[in-house]
Amino acid sequence: MGAPPQHLITTLLGDYWISRPEQLPSAALVRLTEEFGVSAVAARAALSRLTKRDLLESSKIGRRTYYRLTDRAAAVMLEGRQRIMSFGLEQGAWDGRWVMAAFSISEEQRDLRHALRARLRWLGFAPLYDGLWVSPTADADSAAKVLAELEIPTSTIFRAEALDLAGMRAPQEAWDFDQLRRTYEGFVAQYSPLLQRVRKGVVGSSEALVARTGIMDTWRTFPNHDPDLPAELLPADWPRAAARDLFVEIYDTLGPLAEFRVKQIVAEFEPELAELVAHHRASSILALT
Repeated sequence: MGAPPQHLITTLLGDYWISRPEQLPSAALVRLTEEFGVSAVAARAALSRLTKRDLLESSKIGRRTYYRLTDRAAAVMLEGRQRIMSFGLEQGAWDGRWVMAAFSISEEQRDLRHALRARLRWLGFAPLYDGLWVSPTADADSAAKVLAELEIPTSTIFRAEALDLAGMRAPQEAWDFDQLRRTYEGFVAQYSPLLQRVRKGVVGSSEALVARTGIMDTWRTFPNHDPDLPAELLPADWPRAAARDLFVEIYDTLGPLAEFRVKQIVAEFEPELAELVAHHRASSILALT
């Protein structure tokens, strides 16, 4: 699949062990990553780094080490999954107002600039100009919270309507619609053959685990490029809805098979814990408050 081992481990725990108080044996987690071509050495190094980053908590019973997501990591993942699963759903009418984040950061503070831009993109912003980021859908309070947490003193959040004046750049030009269209169409082209095989019932449990994780890993990147732009701003025949339908059908249909494979692997080390492994459908994730 190609995902870094640390990211892969947190993704698997988020998909099949989210918010559980019990800890899984490290040997089971290492064995799970082997399904994705990760070596045992790399997996154990990733577990150690995740623990140092306070994303995993660990304990030892005899010579065995056990892990689970920390409460903080689980909360962040739950919030992220809500955003990922709600992405692409039909929205109500847009009020035509933009949320804008204006800021000034010196060139010497490159790490700070990178951190701010990454978090603004996750919230649904894109740069209209270097120090002026815009979004038709972002929450202004969340943007203000990010600016405060990163201690950006020279910044302003405001709402505004754009005037349609000749020769002026429209806010929606902060996004490259041609590139977005190619990305969505590429996603559909990449995963349509898998969907056909899923519908025929010819995908085994090991492949289901890898494929389900892979399509989630790909789909989760879309909110960084497209903040669920309202229909009023989109070109005709926009492919986002078709891409989302494909993602949800594959993710949901492969869920039971992938869960079975995770249970098989965990049962090699802790049969009692294997019975607690559970997958989640898109609808059940959206239903969580």
